[in-house]
Amino acid sequence: MTLSELKKGECGEIIKVSANQVLKSRLNSFGITKGAKIYVIEQTMSKNTIEIRLNSTKIALRTNEAKTIEIERRECEI
Repeated sequence: MTLSELKKGECGEIIKVSANQVLKSRLNSFGITKGAKIYVIEQTMSKNTIEIRLNSTKIALRTNEAKTIEIERRECEI
């Protein structure tokens, strides 16, 4: 499953990032790495972007970027 498949209010743990090196480096700078736990805050109506929380940071990603992030759904620890 990828991050783009999570719905608002769901949580997951990053298993793998399958992006090209440039995007992977950018995502890594946000803390989007294997083992990180994320929470989906919102998806736009057009599903073009997804807003997530990683630790205390809010991050907005394009859906095509979120599709490169493999996750495993987890219980939210909020």
